Amino acid sequence: MSYELYYWPTIQGRGEFVRLALEEAGADYIDVARESEGLAVMLRLMDHADHPPFAPPFLKDGDTIIGQTAAILLYLGARHDLAPKDPAGGLWTHQIQLTITDFIAEAHDTHHPVAASLYYEDQKAEALRRSAEFRKNRIPKFLDWFETILARNPASDAQLVGNRLTYVDLSLFQMVEGLSYAFPKAMKRVLKDVPRVAALHEAVARRPRMKAYLASPRRIPFNEEGIFRHYPELDS
Repeated sequence: MSYELYYWPTIQGRGEFVRLALEEAGADYIDVARESEGLAVMLRLMDHADHPPFAPPFLKDGDTIIGQTAAILLYLGARHDLAPKDPAGGLWTHQIQLTITDFIAEAHDTHHPVAASLYYEDQKAEALRRSAEFRKNRIPKFLDWFETILARNPASDAQLVGNRLTYVDLSLFQMVEGLSYAFPKAMKRVLKDVPRVAALHEAVARRPRMKAYLASPRRIPFNEEGIFRHYPELDS
């Protein structure tokens, strides 16, 4: 039976972190909202499920529905060898993913610092201030933390956890990809100071399944509707 992934059909967004795990695992899945009538199916399920997700993404595995990106990845990691099997390792991996979730929220709020219900054009002045702080302090703070984790991993400084790829490596890859799209000038500077993070990003992109996925039409291009948006005035 195929997994059913439910997410908005025209953006990478938070759903992309789940797609990367499914693709790396070689799992059978349907990206439901990108199918004919799939968006309506997704909205009906959100309205009528016994345990309705607050928002996409959510994953359906038979009768089980899992919402929230970090929870979905926790579920998939245990089933597809994308997380350590020992409880302590699994919890540490989940903790890293939750920190990435915080990073995602801050990246989104650079272009929507006042309210998600407003257009970017309605909050440009606030976005300029928020992005300057994000570029100067928050991107380096988060990436320095990931660099430290890599350096302190006793098994290998090429992965965040243990000596093999886990779902948080895929998620950090996506963060670097998205931030490099949104803030190319700032990221070019910052990545020079975090060589292990940069090397992990490059290594993930070279993995056979990732390389094939990134070149396929399944990979939705970045655009100015998702989390990572390139507004030149916000980058310097």
